[in-house]
This record gives sequence, structure tokens and C-alpha cells, in this order.
Amino acid sequence: MITLESKAPAGKLQDKWTTHKFNMKLVNPANKRKYDVIVVGTGLAGASASATLAELGYNVKTFCYQDSPRRAHSIAAQGGINAAKNYQNDGDSIFRLFYDTIKGGDYRAREANVYRLAEVANNIIDQCVAQGVPFAREYGGLLDNRSFGGAQVSRTFYARGQTGQQLLLGAYSALNRQIGLGKVKMFPRREMLDLVVVDGQARGIVVRNLITGEIEKYSAHAVVLATGGYGNVYFLSTNAMNSNATAVWRAHKKGALFANPCFTQIHPTCIPVHGEYQSKLTLMSESLRNDGRVWVPKKAGDKRPANQIPEAERDYFLERKYPSFGNLVPRDVASRNAKEQCDAGKGVGDTGLAVYLDFADAIKRLGRKAIDEKYGNLFQMYQMITNEDPYEVPMRIYPAIHYTMGGLWVDYNLMSSIPGLFVLGEANFSDHGANRLGASALMQGLADGYFVIPYTLGNYLASNKFSQVSSDHAAFSDVENGIRGFVERLLSVKGNKTVDEIHRELGKVMWSHVGMARNAEGLKTAITQIGKLREEFWSNVNVTGSAGDLNQTLERAGRVADYLELGELMARDALHRNESCGGHFREEYQTEENEAKRDDENFSYVAAWEFNRVGDWTLHKENLVFENVKPSQRSYK
Repeated sequence: MITLESKAPAGKLQDKWTTHKFNMKLVNPANKRKYDVIVVGTGLAGASASATLAELGYNVKTFCYQDSPRRAHSIAAQGGINAAKNYQNDGDSIFRLFYDTIKGGDYRAREANVYRLAEVANNIIDQCVAQGVPFAREYGGLLDNRSFGGAQVSRTFYARGQTGQQLLLGAYSALNRQIGLGKVKMFPRREMLDLVVVDGQARGIVVRNLITGEIEKYSAHAVVLATGGYGNVYFLSTNAMNSNATAVWRAHKKGALFANPCFTQIHPTCIPVHGEYQSKLTLMSESLRNDGRVWVPKKAGDKRPANQIPEAERDYFLERKYPSFGNLVPRDVASRNAKEQCDAGKGVGDTGLAVYLDFADAIKRLGRKAIDEKYGNLFQMYQMITNEDPYEVPMRIYPAIHYTMGGLWVDYNLMSSIPGLFVLGEANFSDHGANRLGASALMQGLADGYFVIPYTLGNYLASNKFSQVSSDHAAFSDVENGIRGFVERLLSVKGNKTVDEIHRELGKVMWSHVGMARNAEGLKTAITQIGKLREEFWSNVNVTGSAGDLNQTLERAGRVADYLELGELMARDALHRNESCGGHFREEYQTEENEAKRDDENFSYVAAWEFNRVGDWTLHKENLVFENVKPSQRSYK
């Protein structure tokens, strides 16, 4: 029987992390050289963890499926990174950042983890400035801040519209230094296909060399997964096309619990879908909602061009419904309201599945040059994709799958239910509850990598004894043989449907029934349809090529096989949670004003699922206790 223990320390909220750091065991500098650590993923969480652990003296092996760590999907984050520096002197504090994050996540996150995140965020900014990250600055030289959704203070640090790229370059530089010093061995173009567990401890991984097709085995004393989220289960998302769930899903099937899989985030400012030919979607930064006003025509079916619709005939629906926050309501609220307007026939564009994001007032108030300095590269990107100039006409936006708050369950130390397997960043479930506030993803990834894992991993290594395990151990051979059998099975089907055809069908099922709005009937339908799709995949998929060389079809096939299992778990998790909270909106559970209606009495817990076999899971619950913030009906009015 699995017992979920958060291992959050006792004591005052403000003292928990400081006390915990002091009480944890340390590894002395000479002994650090004796330990090997595997890090999978080189985004902000993985690159910062690899660089920091190597700087401390551990021997680090780092893996990514890209040709270079700097190509990690973290570069796509545009708007900024939160920290409660209170440079604006507008009332911000660590506790306010903590409160906004707990509230924004609809009271479905662990208090201790969220406060630690808010607490170390200030250190992140100092770290990144020291690395040379070119944050925007005010006239006097201080770092500038802008506002973001879900907050009434300005706490978001940014580098124009390319914050993720600049932060990743900082972490990448630190990582490269350790590669040069020989403390990090970098393995690009490798995809983790399974975890190796020996005597109940994570002791290594088995990967596929994506260039040669060779199966390779690597051992270590601990494994760190920092492989991002699983949004591509929907086929169309804002994620990079190669972003996938295979590493965390294979670890889940080895015993790591999967927590809150139905908590997925729909981002409100995405360029709308253009047609069936699309393979991914493009995000417009949430920072645009600082100066852009969201609106639709007041009259359903009004297809006049935006500039021909008079002010009196426009509905600035977020400003009307939420006067306190206006266009800066959290992402889940903004997304649901955009969908509501489109469902009512007020959507714009050819498909009717879009709303306007209009900068005319801001350009008139601030001048075009000021807007260009803040958002110029975003405006250029929008124009390149749509052939419309957002300086002259409003952007058209619509919600899309963006981020996943669910992930592998971890305790306060970021360790999964498998001893020695640590999970960082978007790959874990820990900090965002049912909805992530904007500019918090970069914050969490760097907090986990720079300031949390160096302590908690050391505590694990100092607290355990390890037998001699190399990649020649029988457990590695067993895993390798299992992978070879899986690959041979994929190649042997020789059916009539491509991998992408089945993935696209899965995406339509997920978006229709496990997307922005869900209901019991639709979720049951999804479970049935996903099961049939999975049967069709294994009887009719056509995976061309061979296993012994570069084969991108084979790569995608393995990932889609995992999505066909993960998608069912997401639907089952959404079906069991008879409430609405954050990004999980059950149509049966909403207030009279169509807001999410939580059920704190019955669902104030983390849902952590144990894998038994395909299509069968056991639910374990970690009860959430709120000692510092009283859960209440979220209101942004």
C-alpha cells in the first residue's frame, strides 16, 4: 500500500525551507566526486540543475533529444518571469506572490511548495543578472517590471518578448562551462525510453541514439527528469513538435505516481487554427494583455472588419465582467470567457473561433515606439504568420493547449514515489495547482534547478547506501530487451494509417471532450474512443523504416503509443473529479455566473494515480491542508 507523504517540514510557513535546508544531510566536497547523477532534459530546469550539480562537484550525465541544449522548448517562453522584488513599490511581497499563486491555482496546490517557490524567486533574478541576462531596465537603470494575469502588482521581469530564450542562454552558458571543465558529459540526440530501477532505487536510464538507432545504457546513483509537459497529447498545442511525455510516462509505468493529469492549461492568446493542415499552434505572449484590450462585436454574427465597428458596438467583455482585473484575469478565466463569446456567435474571423486583441488605445496613449520597444518581435511574428499588421488592425486570438499542471507526483524534496528519481519543472505536478499563473513556469524551472535540487539531491545521496551498479547489471539488460521488443512490435504492424493520422484523431477526441470544457458524458465517450484508437494503432499503424538508423517516424510512433495511454488517464482523472477548478472545468459544476465551482469538502486533494496495467490505475490521495490561506470562491471582479 502506497502512503503519500509530502515530507513538508513543520513550523511556520516562512521558516520551513530555511529550517529544512539546515536539517538536511550534506555531502562533503571530496565525496561529491564519487556520485554520478543523470539529468534528462536541458530546458531551464534541466540545464540549471546540470550546471549547479556539476559546480558542486557531482559527475553529471546530461541527455537531450535536440542537437543542442539551447534548442529546448524553454526558449519559446515570451512574456517574463515572476519575482517579488517590489521594485515598483506597489505592495508586492513574497507572501503576496505566494497568495496569488495559491489562489490562481484554485487552491489545489501544496502550501509549503508554493511558498518556497515565491521565496527563492528573488534569488533567481540575482542569479540571472549575474549571468548577463539582458532584462529590460527603466530609465534610471533598475530592472523594469510589467503586470501579468492573476496579479494586481507589477512583478514580472522580462527581456522584450523573448525572456525564455535569454534565460535559457544564461543557463546554457553555465552548463557549457561545466561541460568544458569535464564535470558534465553531454549526450545530445538521445531519447530516454525507460527507467532502470535496482533494489527499489532509480539507478539509470536506457536511451535510443536518434542518429544511429543504437540502444544505449547509462547508470548513476540518482536520476533527474526535467523533460517538460505533455500538452502534445492534444496534437495541436503551443509546444514544440518534439515535446513529448515518453520519459515521464515510462517512469510512471515503472512505479512513479502520476498526479492530477487532467489539470491542463488553455492559453488565451494563441493565433487561431487556420486549417486541417496545421501541425502546431503559435503562442502570442500573455504580456500582450497588459496593453491590448480584448473585445468582440456586441451583436452576434457581425462580420464587419474590426476598424469598421464603432466603439459603442464593441464588447470589452473581460473589462465588463471583471472590473478589478480587467484583461489581466488568469488564463483559465480569460480562456473560458473567450470560448463563451464565440459559442454565442460573437467570434470573429472566417471560422468565428477568435476574439480581438486590440492595441489601438495603447498606441494612441504611449506611441508606437513604446509599444515596439515592449512587444516588437511579437508583433513581427504575428504579421509573418497572419500577413496582418497588428499596429494597424487588432490581433485575432483564441485559446489553445499550452501547459500541463499535472505531472509525476513529487514530495517536498522533488522526489517521486520511486526513491532516487527526482522530477523538476513542468514534468512534476508540484507548484501550480489547477491553473498556472503567467510568468511562473520560468520561475519554477529555475527555482527547482538552481535552488532546490542541489540541497534535496545531496540529502538523498547522504542518507542512503548504494550497491555497485553499472550498465552491465542484469536490470539494464532486461529493460533493453523490453525496449527492443517494443520497437519490433511497432515496426511489425505494417498497417495503413500513418502515425500522424492517428495522433490527429486522438487530438480531436482530447480537445472535444477533455479540453476547455468537460462533462461526464463526454469524458466517458473519450475513454471509449481512446481505447478504440489504441486498438487501431496497434493493428493498423504504418511505421516505415528500420530500427537501426535515423527514423523519425519510429520516434513519433513511440510517443503516440504513450499518448494513447496517457490520454485515457487524463479523461479518467477528469471524470472522477466531480468539481470545477482552474483549468479543469466540468460543465455540471459552475456557479450562477458560470465560474468554476470547487468542492473543497470532497476534492481538496492531489489525485496521484498508480499504474497497474494499460487502462487500469489505482487512485491515491494526498490531502491538501491550508493553514495560511483559507480557500474561498475565486473572484477577480
